[in-house]
Amino acid sequence: MSAFPVPFASRPIAAIAGLLAVLVLPACGKTEDAAKAAPPPLSVSAIKVTPRQVPIIVDAVGRTEGSKEVEVRARVTGIVQKQLFAEGETVRSGVSLYRIERAPFESALAQARAALSQDRARLEQAQRENTRLQPLLGKKAISQREADDSGSNLKQAEAAILSSEARVRDAELNLSYTDVAAPITGITGRSQRSEGSLVNAGAENSLLTTLTQTDPIWVRFSLSEIEHAQLRGSSAKRAEVRVLMADDKEYPAKGRLNFAGSTVDPKLGTVQLRAELANPDLVLLPGQFVRTQLIVGQREAIVVPQSAVTQNDQGRFVWVIGPESKAVRRKVETGPWVGHDWIINSGLSAGDTVIVDNLIKLRPGAVVKVDAPAAVTPTTAPAATTTTPAAASSAPAAADKKN
Repeated sequence: MSAFPVPFASRPIAAIAGLLAVLVLPACGKTEDAAKAAPPPLSVSAIKVTPRQVPIIVDAVGRTEGSKEVEVRARVTGIVQKQLFAEGETVRSGVSLYRIERAPFESALAQARAALSQDRARLEQAQRENTRLQPLLGKKAISQREADDSGSNLKQAEAAILSSEARVRDAELNLSYTDVAAPITGITGRSQRSEGSLVNAGAENSLLTTLTQTDPIWVRFSLSEIEHAQLRGSSAKRAEVRVLMADDKEYPAKGRLNFAGSTVDPKLGTVQLRAELANPDLVLLPGQFVRTQLIVGQREAIVVPQSAVTQNDQGRFVWVIGPESKAVRRKVETGPWVGHDWIINSGLSAGDTVIVDNLIKLRPGAVVKVDAPAAVTPTTAPAATTTTPAAASSAPAAADKKN
């Protein structure tokens, strides 16, 4: 037994103190474990955005057409004897395409020449007669009426010569029309009449084929009144036109406007425009729908890489680094694409730090660590490839999956 026994009233207090000690020790252990289990900062790449010069782009849907489109028709009535070209091939101006039966027109030419010879003989006779009667009139051996009739016959014979010569030229012209030549250099269409078919000049069946000049090629499109006002504010002649193919690839040749309408369509409220582009390799086909982009000037804007923009059911957003190096999701309004970047119309300010990778791992409030600044692609020149956000609405989702 202890020399100093514990009083009975103090025993519960000692028991409670021992129980608290038992409870506190495990709690301290859990705090230390939680501190050890906290995830490290997520490594990301980021850029600090600043305004830069970007092109002002007006998008429209256009349709290509040949710079020259010609219907090749038969100009005389006859049987098509020979087709001298392969459908779809390029032919030069003046090359024979069809040959129509020549025999009837050769016969008509021979008859016209024979009639001309007869009229020339009559003219010679009338000249001799008039020459012989003129001296007799001076001697009053013939009446004035006979002399006048002789002069009239001579003039009629001269007029008949002119008429016969015109008929000969018509016959020669009709004979030349039996050789149907290409009026322009271009690509031939489908042959509308086969060999042996009868064609009638001036009728519907006179159409033989079509020719289309595809180099240069034209792109016809229209702009709204507001968009056209932007174009009028700049120099229309210096405005650059780009064409995007069906796969969103940019056509390599740049175009220039060669027509701008001076009236507004009252039904659609649009103004017609047309651009001309070189097309030596027939990459663009007439009648093809393309996306056109008209560069009407430059402006200052904030741009971010396309991979930095993600999308959900609430719209598009980017991740920025906020206070205490925490990730913050920022909703943005986007403009068109410029090269590999996306123009941000609102939602970002100069100096914001935008995260460009590891987006799939980010959560609001997650602590991040910037390993290195992301590379920035220059986008100051209008020569950069551009894409509208409407045409690329699926790109952010693809970027999310990729990241």
